[in-house]
Amino acid sequence: MESKKKFPLVWQILAYIVMFGFTILTVGPLIWLLYSSFKPHADIVRNIFSLPKLYGEGQVFPLYIENYVNAWTFGNMGIYSLNSIFFSTAGTLFSTLFALATGYAISKFGYKISGFIYGFYLMGLLLTVHSILVPLFVMETKLGIDNTRLGVLLPYIAFRLPFLTFLATSFIKGLPGEIEEAAIIDGASYLGVFWHIIVPMARPVTATMLIFCFLSNWNEFIFVFVLTSKAVLRTLPVGINAFAGGMTRDYGTQFAALVIGTLPMIIFYALFHKRLVQGFASGALKG
Repeated sequence: MESKKKFPLVWQILAYIVMFGFTILTVGPLIWLLYSSFKPHADIVRNIFSLPKLYGEGQVFPLYIENYVNAWTFGNMGIYSLNSIFFSTAGTLFSTLFALATGYAISKFGYKISGFIYGFYLMGLLLTVHSILVPLFVMETKLGIDNTRLGVLLPYIAFRLPFLTFLATSFIKGLPGEIEEAAIIDGASYLGVFWHIIVPMARPVTATMLIFCFLSNWNEFIFVFVLTSKAVLRTLPVGINAFAGGMTRDYGTQFAALVIGTLPMIIFYALFHKRLVQGFASGALKG
């Protein structure tokens, strides 16, 4: 049995130093953003790296929380949060369902045009949002769905489908066909096979698709920014961007808004990052 190759001690130390440096560069700004959100604007301008003070003894929460109150009330962060949850959840569920169904049809039905359809989907990976933004805006205006939830949700679904279809097709191709064939012989329909066999067996890639798609939808900015002008339709990234306009001088409120928009995704990724990595490594690229 061959022993594992050991790198010289100096290279190991160098690798740890580099990883430690990247960790500081990544985590440091997040920690600074968090504690700075509990400081008034004047304290931030006076010393940007100082820790927040305790404002009033005997209070339930002695830190300066007015930044969060102002961001939530005057910045409409409550409405933006609900919109982000709606668009991210709805877009994720529809995109994942359509991708699984498409992957099943492409990989298992054996039509002559399956390869062409699959290639057509993969071409979507080459498209960028900015390249079709103007035609998309004009088309939605002509159809009368601009400034509507449907007008935002459809691009969310469409732009996630190519990559999710690639993942689903790659995984479903590697599933054994004997179980599916036995179910069809027993009288099961293709829809029944999809719901009761393909979907349960595709749980690893489904989890990966759900997590990846939700993270992408939550951070999406350009579609909502261009396709909507009503505050009741805008999401957290667009709402946070508004703080860079009229509230530019109030850094405390800006930092509080950034924490409100960033913290849920950090918690979400911390809870599910192992499932995401496992899906890409072992399940998503199967076949």
